[in-house]
Amino acid sequence: MRKGLKPSYTLHKNFRLPMGFPPENWDSGLTYQAQATDTFIVTYPKCGTTWTQHIVWMLSHDGELFPVGKNINLEVPHLEEVGNDFVKSLSEPRFIKTHLTYDLTPYNPNSKYIYIARNPFDCAVSFYYHTQGFVKYYDFAEGTFDDFFECFINGEVDWGDYFDNLVSWVQHKNDQNVLFLTYESMKNNPKMNIVAIAKFLGDNYLEKIENPQILESILHHTSFTNMSQNQSRWSSQRPANMTPFIRNGKVGDWKSHFSVYQTQRLSQKLRIRTAGTEAENLWQIPE
Repeated sequence: MRKGLKPSYTLHKNFRLPMGFPPENWDSGLTYQAQATDTFIVTYPKCGTTWTQHIVWMLSHDGELFPVGKNINLEVPHLEEVGNDFVKSLSEPRFIKTHLTYDLTPYNPNSKYIYIARNPFDCAVSFYYHTQGFVKYYDFAEGTFDDFFECFINGEVDWGDYFDNLVSWVQHKNDQNVLFLTYESMKNNPKMNIVAIAKFLGDNYLEKIENPQILESILHHTSFTNMSQNQSRWSSQRPANMTPFIRNGKVGDWKSHFSVYQTQRLSQKLRIRTAGTEAENLWQIPE
């Protein structure tokens, strides 16, 4: 009988990190002193991080397309991956991405925090393909979704338990310096959410998208179709036989992956972990 496979990680201070991820950068990232002009893009992995990075980059560049030949993670860096010194070296205002829970994220009352929540079912599927495809980071090329599901539901994946992240941030969703959005709303009405992000960032960003050419450029170039082209802009290279980094982008793709038993188990955990919080009404919970 085949024994379930698990992704490989670097275990660091009870955190699972992708292999090759410098633990010292994780440590120094946590010491970063948030600045008043900083905007943090916060997500649990595979919940719309790169999409939101591209939106804010285009907003800050008057609707200009992020160029082929560059990687967005050098301009909107991942705090825990690059560490304190790299982020500090960037000119202000800075856009910084993180997958940290609220209590670990560097805080400044004048900084801004954009949090994107995605339903845990689609997140689990996207996270599986992410983990399977980055062979050098996880050594999980032969892993199945069933294998990964057990890790995901037990919180035994990089950045820990999905619900620890979601609940920690949903408790602050109405804070003045937090903009809380859902992936599903962004898919359903991208224009409304781009406007919401611009308004949250400040009047000068709102003025930019009052120019219909800038707004249409952002809408066009941050669509799934366009972001799935020239993917070296978003991530390191994946083996040719693996799914691409920008893979599907659909809401409800989980239905073709989950068994009835898996659906019941994650639904139960979703009910239990979000009970009494504003997260319990974010999505219709499958039966």
